[in-house]
Amino acid sequence: MINTLNIEGLANRLGEGPLEKWLASLPPAIAAKLEKGHGDLARWQTALKTLPDLKPDSIVLKDRFCLEKPLDVETQQTLKNALLQLSPWRKGPFDVFGIHIDTEWRSDWKWERVSKHLDLNNKVVLDVGCGNGYYAWRMVGAGAHTVIGIDPNWLFLCQFVAMKKYLPDLPVWSLPLTLEELPSSLNGFDTVFSMGVLYHRRSPIDHLLALKECLRSSGELVLETLVVEGNEQTVLVPEDRYAQMRNVWFLPSPAALELWLRRAGFKNIRLADISRTSIQEQRSTEWMKFQSLPDFLDTTDMSRTIEGLPAPLRATFIAEKP
Repeated sequence: MINTLNIEGLANRLGEGPLEKWLASLPPAIAAKLEKGHGDLARWQTALKTLPDLKPDSIVLKDRFCLEKPLDVETQQTLKNALLQLSPWRKGPFDVFGIHIDTEWRSDWKWERVSKHLDLNNKVVLDVGCGNGYYAWRMVGAGAHTVIGIDPNWLFLCQFVAMKKYLPDLPVWSLPLTLEELPSSLNGFDTVFSMGVLYHRRSPIDHLLALKECLRSSGELVLETLVVEGNEQTVLVPEDRYAQMRNVWFLPSPAALELWLRRAGFKNIRLADISRTSIQEQRSTEWMKFQSLPDFLDTTDMSRTIEGLPAPLRATFIAEKP
């Protein structure tokens, strides 16, 4: 199933335009990625093959992700067993034919905070670090013309493919690529999302510049990342781990991040949301049984991580490419 990502269908969807040359080059690039694969890919592919063939009677993507169709107990259990084989599920939740995939993140809460500031109607969208595609489906629910997600994580791609099996005709694609593997100066997307990515980048300004190159003129960047309180010169650089994550490099203040966006050449920059992450929004579940945010905070002071650093605070900026 994962071998058929339907790049041709994506090219036909977008037709001629600034992305045409890139899309034409994708099939061999994706084939090379698939040939290299991942050690667990065969196991995840087996799980995908056991998914029952179903067609939803009802599809809801605007207010939540929900596919509905009455199932007998045996079919529903087969479906749940297959989806559990694709654990851990990080982003969601998904309601799939009566099965509630209670993901680690209540990503629907973040989407509610962000989406009310956006107009995605008929937009061509790139979602960088898309994970399992949860936000991409919600973007289509919000009226996007086409959504392309990129993320090199093979498990997340398999989770996306599981949902795509039941929504084959919707204009959402996920590709096992990094932002660095995209051509420079694509200049082809109306909106580019980067949510939960910037703090993993060793060179955050380069990340902002690469995002800008994906946008057409007057296109919109939606940037969500960890921040700390402070002025425009305040940036936290963890010495080792942050909330047990090793790959966290820079946590700017909102004012500093706005300065970075200006230095990267964006205009009309606005802070759309700032929210502290709660242990209700990120936690362990049946579908993600590993440690999560409650394990990463100081039990005597929930405003600090176990390393003694400020607890997660997230800001969302919206900015325009000139």
